[in-house]
Amino acid sequence: MPKYSFNTQAFTLIELVMTMAIAGILVTIAIPSFNSIITSSRLTSYANDLVGALNLARSEAVRRGISVTVRKVDNNSYTKIGAGVNWEKGWDVFTDIDDDGKFDVGDELIRTYAELQPSYTLRGNNNFTNFIRYTPLGISNSIGSFVVCDNSDGNNVPEANTSKLITVNFSGRPHMGIDSNNNRIPEKENGTEIISCTVSPF
Repeated sequence: MPKYSFNTQAFTLIELVMTMAIAGILVTIAIPSFNSIITSSRLTSYANDLVGALNLARSEAVRRGISVTVRKVDNNSYTKIGAGVNWEKGWDVFTDIDDDGKFDVGDELIRTYAELQPSYTLRGNNNFTNFIRYTPLGISNSIGSFVVCDNSDGNNVPEANTSKLITVNFSGRPHMGIDSNNNRIPEKENGTEIISCTVSPF
């Protein structure tokens, strides 16, 4: 009958402790990087959603031959009437037959955009307190800007990789803010940086 030899191999306690220590170090290094990726992805997604909504409103206004409005969603108001510049609750795109910037009877809801995550802010400047409207020529009712921030630290200050700027020019076209000095904080075309996440941008 053949003989078999069994070699039992296992980790020693020191090897196990060292392995867990290395794994802990790797996790500690990886988590901030992973969180940064999530933050950047959400910022980009929210900024793209707003730019997409503005482009949708502009194209639909031209296609339909009537005004189309993008209006912030107020907390519990069906008519989307609110005060202030906070757009975090989301926004609607709808036809605006009487050009009043409000969703009235007879207007058609084209699309609704969801609320932002709690740590994110989206503010429009005083020209876009509640809405932006596009005419059948594709021109917006005003020029101005929006800023979206990851404000999870609560300091209300844009920092590197925590904010996006969307500007609307005279033709009504939305554009992403530039970063000419490469500090990863967006600027207007004239080089003016965002200085607050919660005060209306320029």
